[in-house]
Amino acid sequence: MKSKIRFRGKLKSYLCWPLYLTIPMVLADVGLYFYDTMVGAIVSGFIVVYFILEMGLYNYTKPHLTNEIINFATQYATVQKRLLNEFEIPYALLDSAGKILWVNEQFSELTGVGRNYHKSITTIFSTITREFLQKNEGTQNVQVEKQERLFRISLNRIYFDTIVEQSDTIDVEGSEDFLTALYLFDETELYRYKQENQDQKQVSALVYIDNYEEALDSIEDVKRSLLIALVDRKVNQYFAKIDALVRKVEKDKYFVVFKYKYLKTLMEDKFSILEDVKTVKVGNEMAITLSIGVGIKGSSYNEGYEQARAAIDLALGRGGDQVVVKEGEEIAYFGGKAKQVERNTRVKARVKAHALHGIMESRENVIIMGHSLTDVDSLGAGIGIFCAARVLGKKAQIVINDPTSSIRPLMECFTPENGYPEDMFINSEMALEAAGRNTLVMVVDTNRPSYTECPELLKRTETVVVFDHHRQGSEVIENPFLSYIEPYASSACEMVAEVLQYFQDGFKISSTEADCIYAGILIDTNNFMTKTGVRTFEAAAYLKRCGADVTRVRKMLRNDMACYKARAEAVRHAEVYRGSFAIAVCPSEDLESPTIVGAQAANELLNIIGIKASFVLTEYAGKIYISSRSIDEINVQLIMERLGGGGHANVAGAQLTDCSILQAKHMITWTLDEMLKEGDIQE
Repeated sequence: MKSKIRFRGKLKSYLCWPLYLTIPMVLADVGLYFYDTMVGAIVSGFIVVYFILEMGLYNYTKPHLTNEIINFATQYATVQKRLLNEFEIPYALLDSAGKILWVNEQFSELTGVGRNYHKSITTIFSTITREFLQKNEGTQNVQVEKQERLFRISLNRIYFDTIVEQSDTIDVEGSEDFLTALYLFDETELYRYKQENQDQKQVSALVYIDNYEEALDSIEDVKRSLLIALVDRKVNQYFAKIDALVRKVEKDKYFVVFKYKYLKTLMEDKFSILEDVKTVKVGNEMAITLSIGVGIKGSSYNEGYEQARAAIDLALGRGGDQVVVKEGEEIAYFGGKAKQVERNTRVKARVKAHALHGIMESRENVIIMGHSLTDVDSLGAGIGIFCAARVLGKKAQIVINDPTSSIRPLMECFTPENGYPEDMFINSEMALEAAGRNTLVMVVDTNRPSYTECPELLKRTETVVVFDHHRQGSEVIENPFLSYIEPYASSACEMVAEVLQYFQDGFKISSTEADCIYAGILIDTNNFMTKTGVRTFEAAAYLKRCGADVTRVRKMLRNDMACYKARAEAVRHAEVYRGSFAIAVCPSEDLESPTIVGAQAANELLNIIGIKASFVLTEYAGKIYISSRSIDEINVQLIMERLGGGGHANVAGAQLTDCSILQAKHMITWTLDEMLKEGDIQE
């Protein structure tokens, strides 16, 4: 489009004011006609001649003045071009298609292109394409690497209309084409200094021996000092490779400080000290395992140490024998392949029982809740806490939104006719109304806030207590008043049964309550075949002394025909992947508790010869629930964590959203392939 140049602003006023002068002259001439017509006519003639002369002068002067302005602009542009050419920052001008129109000396020297190089900028920087320039408006910054140097490219789009609008003298009516100003900054040294500063940051780590007492108890007294000396040597030698400072702060704890640049080396090595320390054998039956918490990105040394403390707490809460690297909100896990070590001492259970007793006494009421889709273990643990609150005279209620067929027979035992309050079981809405600042919220059988029956309830009070046997993940309940998480335990019911024994002298529970807690242990251990230790049987023995009856429990836990057929259908259509992994789909139609049936099917698949791990998928309520089981060779907890879930080494699960059954199957097989390739699991 051909541009049209016209004046505006002060220049336009300066050229046109003689013409504007004719307006007051005409007004004055009109007044003269009232006094003398002849004089008015003469003045009118003068005004006409004056206007014609001024118009001629304006038309004659305007082209000459325009030429003078253009000449000045040309000279001014020459000065600007020289300044840009000698500008210390590499600079280039591109058209809308990315073609180079002009470059200054610095740009030419840095990139090696000449002044007459008018090709596309893509030939120099492949990431800057025509599509990129057309798509992105305003100022854009791009990081590129060329010839082992790091550049930051700043791109600024300049429209023709915008350039002219800034002028007070001319106006251009043209196209909407634009130019792109490119500034090139060599930030290689800056990046090197930043990286060097980052690499020199202090990283704090805490190293704990998980089974110090147990390992020492398994060997002769004369060999104990040798065992500890060998472990000390392993730890010191491992961290000496990265120039780390190691100090033993307690008999089974070490404090380690090293530079950030070595962290990547340790992570690539997957903290081999975890496996190396297990080779220390001086007659000890139990292998030594370590837990390591690494904290980084702290703005101060104290903050870095607190990050390490949080990381080691998470590692211990997940069962030990692993490394947790905590970088702000990001958490990475390494190890965790060994089975959790069962503690023979009940000191911790007794301490937690006394602490819970004190907390309950100081609160007005207690609200208990487990995970959504409450199962028998969650209900049994809740019943146990209800009994503890009742003996202290505190009102206690259990949050269950939608009771399933698996727990309904147990809930029917706790009716007003049997001496229990009518509002013993409440839903989320009623719980929110009953909760206050002086309410104790007791979370059992889960430690993830999003998995609870009512996550909003956790925000209604400052007193939250967590009892759980699942390994912790990145999502945890923040700042609990009391936390008792023991991954070695078979079930939450086992933990509660232990606590009840130390809760108060002379404390007893009824046979119905004992049945419910015993049922939780029975379900989570798959009839005492999974994750069963000495303390599991001791808890069961305590419940038996309280009146638990195996026959009554077995009758309450029976399935209906539809559930049994669905479980059989899942087993019948199971697929075997890589000869060791059974993957099945459990039908959920006409089932009230399809996820529980899926878990039962996963247990059934382990009875097949050659199956090392089973995965049963159940579609329910818009989600895909995965139940995974193994006997001893495969750590299914690591597999489920890759899918956003968790659990134990032999019992784990996950929930998937926005995907189909087929996609979920593909995710499982892909995860298995990756973990086999990385060596995290073995066929």
